[in-house]
Amino acid sequence: MAMKTLADAFYDELCDALSAEKQLVKALPKMIKAATCEKLTAALESHLAETKEQVERVTQAFEDTGKAAKAKTCEAMKGLVTEAEGMLEEEAEPAVKDAVIIACAQKVEHYEIATYGTLCTWAESLGYENALKLLKQNIEEEENADKKLSKLAVAINKDAFAVG
Repeated sequence: MAMKTLADAFYDELCDALSAEKQLVKALPKMIKAATCEKLTAALESHLAETKEQVERVTQAFEDTGKAAKAKTCEAMKGLVTEAEGMLEEEAEPAVKDAVIIACAQKVEHYEIATYGTLCTWAESLGYENALKLLKQNIEEEENADKKLSKLAVAINKDAFAVG
């Protein structure tokens, strides 16, 4: 796709974001299954439910572009998911594995926060009011998920540090 205008770039990035969220819907259950801390499992399950809603919001955000909603493979998320899956296959003590899951999840959250930050700025510039409203909801959820993970990491990292 030729990106001659900011509207073209917005559409392209929105296609990328849709792919990223769909990849996460598939990846989060694996992280949930590997987690041993109940609070971490609950946080990941909660974020999985949010991620499914985020897919819907991103899909709705396409309305402002006047173009069809479609996913374009997000290579960055594909890499983050592949890295996380590789880490989950490693043998580790439960607390260490939970610490690694948090690290992988926070990498994903930070990527999404950056993506939605850009999309919100562009939506505002382009006058895409509906998209802006929807994408702001997504970035708020991503930031909250990151904060929850940071809080959980405090105790889990202490437990992981105590191993061995």
